[in-house]
Amino acid sequence: QVQLFESGGGSVQPGKSLSLTCQASVMIFMANPMAWYRQTAGKQRVLVASISSGGVPTYADFAKGRFTISRDNAKNILTLQMNDLKSKDTAIYYCNVFPEPSYDYWGQGTQVTVSS
Repeated sequence: QVQLFESGGGSVQPGKSLSLTCQASVMIFMANPMAWYRQTAGKQRVLVASISSGGVPTYADFAKGRFTISRDNAKNILTLQMNDLKSKDTAIYYCNVFPEPSYDYWGQGTQVTVSS
């Protein structure tokens, strides 16, 4: 049963933008803080940004000023707007609950590749 579905990734040049979307089931999304995480080959997943159930965001240092996390509680959608992308942003991006992501909720993720 798919409970989190990420989309919106792609291949872009440095400096460009992408908008990622996470469609969540009501059970997961309702009243839960949510977050975007990312993972590169051979490394652990790291937190990119989180947002409280009320819409208050926090960001990893590398995301501040470039990424914007938002949520639509009526549609159970989590969004990550990424601007001024850099090659080091290349990763698979996932959404999950915050602060303790659930193993059972990890989806397939969406690949973001930033390359000239």
